[in-house]
Amino acid sequence: MITLAPYDIAHRDALLAVAVRDDQVVFSGQPHEVIDLNLPQLDMHVIFENGTPVGMFRIDRAYHTHHIFAEEVSVGLRTFLIDQNAQGRGIAKAVCTQLRGYLRPLYPAKASVFLTVNLRNPAAKAVYVHGGFKDTGAQLMKGLAGPQNILKLTLV
Repeated sequence: MITLAPYDIAHRDALLAVAVRDDQVVFSGQPHEVIDLNLPQLDMHVIFENGTPVGMFRIDRAYHTHHIFAEEVSVGLRTFLIDQNAQGRGIAKAVCTQLRGYLRPLYPAKASVFLTVNLRNPAAKAVYVHGGFKDTGAQLMKGLAGPQNILKLTLV
């Protein structure tokens, strides 16, 4: 069973044990790189499989201030990652399918979620689209790891 919850300091050690495969680090980073950043516009959320933390993602409430394509009434999905030992079990698909219902009450003033996914990561794009994100047809050419597709999930 896959569940989601806002990050709590009690989850810290378990998330620090989460590791992303070497070939995926360029797209998401590792939890230890972001877990203690404490940036006020970023909310961290934990992904649980049967009660055990197996991943995380961050919601950027100021995403529109540094991405011209994002609307003011949107948030951004960032640092979405699943532990390398938990991959291949459909966890990411389950999370994406739950995102709309999970995020809507947490961000009631927001109408949508944007994310960018690297063109070199078609498997991730397929997971996001399966979970309800729509490809906007636009691309962000200045991604840290190269060009990225821009996807959007409507919350309302």
